[in-house]
Amino acid sequence: MTERLQISPLPYRDDPLAYFAPLRQRPGAVLLDSGKPAAPGGRYDIISCDPVSVLDVDGQGVIRIDDVVRDCRNPFMAQQALLDSLSLDLPDSDLPFLGGLIGYWGYDLGRSLEPVGESSRQVVALPASRIGLYDWALIQDHREQQSWLVATKDRRDQVLGWLQQPSSATQDFRLLSPFEGELDRSGYAERFAAVQDYIRAGDCYQINLAQRFSARYRGDLWPAYQRLRQATPTPFAGYMAWNAERGEQAILSLSPERFLHCRADGHVEARPIKGTRPRGSTAGEDARLADELAASLKDRAENVMIVDLLRNDLGRVCRPGSVRVPQLCGLESYANVHHLVSIVCGELAEGKRPLDLLAAAFPGGSITGAPKVRAMQIIDELEPSRRSVYCGSLGFVDVRGNMDTSIAIRTAVADGARIHLWGGGGLVADSVVEAEYIETLDKIRHLMSALADPKHDME
Repeated sequence: MTERLQISPLPYRDDPLAYFAPLRQRPGAVLLDSGKPAAPGGRYDIISCDPVSVLDVDGQGVIRIDDVVRDCRNPFMAQQALLDSLSLDLPDSDLPFLGGLIGYWGYDLGRSLEPVGESSRQVVALPASRIGLYDWALIQDHREQQSWLVATKDRRDQVLGWLQQPSSATQDFRLLSPFEGELDRSGYAERFAAVQDYIRAGDCYQINLAQRFSARYRGDLWPAYQRLRQATPTPFAGYMAWNAERGEQAILSLSPERFLHCRADGHVEARPIKGTRPRGSTAGEDARLADELAASLKDRAENVMIVDLLRNDLGRVCRPGSVRVPQLCGLESYANVHHLVSIVCGELAEGKRPLDLLAAAFPGGSITGAPKVRAMQIIDELEPSRRSVYCGSLGFVDVRGNMDTSIAIRTAVADGARIHLWGGGGLVADSVVEAEYIETLDKIRHLMSALADPKHDME
């Protein structure tokens, strides 16, 4: 018999961390974090744990559902089948999530969709994707200042018991070494020059070239996430952690960028970011940097290229004529940077579902370049190691057809005793090597500082 899902009010909290803290060490604990109260733009927090099933995908498309290994060349179809297996009697509700999939789709999942190449080596041991099937969620709506527990009666009683447990004690987080780049300035410059050669040869118009930085650490990753969140509040953040056999693995994402948002009625929205300037130390300097970005022909050209790519990706699964661009190169300001942000909208074609949309547009064009497949091949050739979760997506797909995903930039990935950060940027024909190298550092310098400074420790 299908169980009835109930929606019960909980006390509203303007910060989701207190609700997540007593759940964070439970199996499959996930936090999709709007960054409130400090971050602009976000609305919902979604918290859950103890999934019904977990589906992992490796870099070759082999999937593991719980402990059963299967060969599947289309991981998105496998994820859709898992989503379809969730049977709940749903109430009418405007809440974004009434059960379904929550997890991450790593950048390297794109290898199962396109012939990318095998030049780069795998350094981080996380699966290419890890998705849990969740039959309950704690949801906070910051616009309406309401909190809700979405669960069956039995699950509701179980979750309320977990929430009443004292939060587990946290150990100190501390870096044991400074972050070291995989490339030095000359190594980056060599790859920059190779990108310019490809652009002049007509292989591509833009390449997003990134570099990886790594440090050794010890301690608890939860206070590390709290440090990062305090240093750079963003509307599409997320925290996911697992105790893997080789040590703890975790994703600490402070992304400002939405990838794909899909409503149950089929309305689709993407918000690509291209173009960045740091915030100024004074109001005058900050305004000057914002105006400089808004007037930059180079940055606008990068953004427009990605908008065109997204229009094509959405056109593969959207109703003909429905794809439009209501905002082109709008200026948006965050805690540490200014960005140019566009909006691309559409309506899903009949018979298409959110995971079809995700597969059609994955990975996001703002972090590959254009044309996408050739850009991914060049990235594989020039970047020494694979990107893991970085430049993939975190998010959820609800049983009714709601989906919201981020682009996993400004994201730290912990694996064993090491924590990794990546910084990148789009290169075009008139890019300047030194400016691009500095931009890769500017985007993550505040994350490095927050992780390195014990004064940011949180209780």
